[in-house]
Amino acid sequence: TYSSPVQVPGTTWNHLVCYEQNLMATKTDGTLWMVGENLYGQLGQNEAGPSAKYSSPVQIPGTTWASGELSCFQRSATAIKTDGTMWHWGGNSNGIAGLNVPETTRYSSPVQVPGTNWKQVRTLGSTMLANKTDGTLWVCGNSTEGQLGLNSQIKYSSPVQIPGTGWDELGNTGGGAEYSLVMKSV
Repeated sequence: TYSSPVQVPGTTWNHLVCYEQNLMATKTDGTLWMVGENLYGQLGQNEAGPSAKYSSPVQIPGTTWASGELSCFQRSATAIKTDGTMWHWGGNSNGIAGLNVPETTRYSSPVQVPGTNWKQVRTLGSTMLANKTDGTLWVCGNSTEGQLGLNSQIKYSSPVQIPGTGWDELGNTGGGAEYSLVMKSV
């Protein structure tokens, strides 16, 4: 426990997100780094379990991770690469991975989510929101409170498109697992 700021090792950091026991950050060279717990494989190091945690940043394979398009939440991580592909690793609570696999499936290294031209991604509780460069909005995961915006409480384990286009900016709702915020261009 620190009561004053302590520098994380390294330089050229340019974007970070964190939640609970994990921190995820990109550097200006396109590399992606994570630190923290790894019970579900959410550090992307091809290992999982209580002893697989890291107290120093470890690099996720690759050098083309898009700055700012990162999301980690509830023992999972999702990120977009500069080529518009989206990748998920860690847990799959309520189908949040978008890979149409059982909820108990866990990935200890990045697995590509179907589709291309992904622009932004947010994982909120057990819900994933992602928009594409064409302005479409896609959702998957839990919808017990209607947070997927599909007028139902059905869970989806593959991305489902929300009607319409012009979906521009995904909101960061912090711990808001029961609602979603998205801005639409006029």
